[in-house]
Amino acid sequence: MAFNRRPRRVKKCKLCSMKVEYIDYKNIDLLKDFINEKGKIIPKRLNGNCSKHQRMVKTAIKRARQMALLPFIND
Repeated sequence: MAFNRRPRRVKKCKLCSMKVEYIDYKNIDLLKDFINEKGKIIPKRLNGNCSKHQRMVKTAIKRARQMALLPFIND
């Protein structure tokens, strides 16, 4: 059976295009782009980050949560 699938659009890493070397946990405006409305971290297959930047985003979000700059959950 042949399925008519559209070819997936290759997502580009937004942070690579901005030439970001380090993601600071105090940059809340940038970090809010990578969490959903419930406060969960968006996976890299959905937001298009490369592995290196996704690890930096994860660490920065977790640090910001510990410093109470970002919520753990949004109800």
